[in-house]
Amino acid sequence: MENLASIFVKGIFIENMIFAYFLGMCSYLAVSKTVKTAVGLGAAVIFVLGITVPINYLLENYLLKEGALAWLGEDFATLDLSFLSFIMFIAVIASMVQLVEMAVEKFAPALYGALGIFLPLIAVNCSILGGALFMQERQYPNIGEATIFGLGSGVGWLLAIVAIAAIREKIRYSHVPAPLRGLGITFIITGLMGIAFMSFMGVEL
Repeated sequence: MENLASIFVKGIFIENMIFAYFLGMCSYLAVSKTVKTAVGLGAAVIFVLGITVPINYLLENYLLKEGALAWLGEDFATLDLSFLSFIMFIAVIASMVQLVEMAVEKFAPALYGALGIFLPLIAVNCSILGGALFMQERQYPNIGEATIFGLGSGVGWLLAIVAIAAIREKIRYSHVPAPLRGLGITFIITGLMGIAFMSFMGVEL
């Protein structure tokens, strides 16, 4: 249980997708103009990561990596399909994003309109694929740890985009030099927040 909590907290603070790895920056910058849209997209990212990481874990361990097909018999024990990892991971991600897009369009049309093109673009959000590839690299021993990692990474991404959205809403009323207005000051604030999150790297869990 302690190990699961450690993986979850690390995914949020220490290994934050935005502030530690700067993954998913395109939608982070484009949809962080208001807190409402940031929360909606962040929730969608949590859902997609929470579903795709465990599914891709099962694909990796029972279909793709060398020896994964041993359960089919000795003839398949040495078969290595790991070269299909990228294609399979992206296919799973695209399927889940399509499901999220249909659900948001049906139950929250206003949010669907506000998110615009960036909702289907979750399918090519590098933080989503990054979650699957980090899971593959770290070789979690069971699906529970992989799922917690996906959820923690999603919550960390939500925290990042909501934080920058709240700051951007406030700085509209601040005197920002003209050359830095918009993305300029957003890049500076993101860099400062990344430096702040580096302080969590000294925490041992």
